Amino acid sequence: MKKYAYYLGCTIPFRESNYDLSTRKVMDNLDVELVDLEGAGCCGLYYEQINELTHLAMSARVISMAESLGLDLMVLCNGCNGSLVKARNKLVENSELRDKVNEILADIDREFRGTSEIKHVIRILYEDIGIDEIKKTVKNPLNVKVAAHYGCHLLKPSEQIKFDDPREPKSLDELIEVTGAKSVDYFDKNLCCGGFVLGADKDIAYNMTGQKLQNVKDVGADLMITACPFCHVMYDANQRAIENELQKKFGIPVLHYPQLLGLAMGFNARDLALEQNRVRVNPGIFDS
Repeated sequence: MKKYAYYLGCTIPFRESNYDLSTRKVMDNLDVELVDLEGAGCCGLYYEQINELTHLAMSARVISMAESLGLDLMVLCNGCNGSLVKARNKLVENSELRDKVNEILADIDREFRGTSEIKHVIRILYEDIGIDEIKKTVKNPLNVKVAAHYGCHLLKPSEQIKFDDPREPKSLDELIEVTGAKSVDYFDKNLCCGGFVLGADKDIAYNMTGQKLQNVKDVGADLMITACPFCHVMYDANQRAIENELQKKFGIPVLHYPQLLGLAMGFNARDLALEQNRVRVNPGIFDS
């Protein structure tokens, strides 16, 4: 049995619990044990450009919790993935910064050692478990056309993350196709969802998201798959607002990848919390 320290970050517990619930279902079915990090708190992502030491200390605290368990850290959020990987790399490489951070952590009896790896759930599924093992658990192959959205911080900065090809990624596409679904290409597939722009300029952010939704609609995809909670917020929770803003109708269901995989494994819609998705998902489309 594989075992990981399980980190949810901030957005998932408050806005995207369906990502968590569906991940737990599929990981249990894959014989993967998840150990919750009680009181883990924020990874410090939004402090990265404001105060380096604050960001590093917040990330190091989370990583140290996994290290104390002797486990690698599974993350579901692309932003947390980028934040934690960059912080870990910087602290492993820079002893002066590491000493400063550990001086801060000493106040709460913690220490960063750099012994745990940071792994996004998509990376764990693709590299640690593998397509062949996942295929063995598929009981209900899905007959749908799916548009994959990787998001930015699953793959980038590539010199830090070192996963897949950031220009021509294939991991999420292959994970989609192991469910029986067809992964369809579309224009500007690798571009940002607009989420990081939202706090600065809603109009630009909504136009970025709307353009991606239009591109997905243009190729006839039945639904869209995300691997990041905030990307999911942009495409799913904000889809109606974007439709109103742009005076367009998209009506594209957006699933977290574990929801798609869970359906292929034979779990029902309630098992995977599909009722929490804002754009209605008709389970019948998977049998068409």
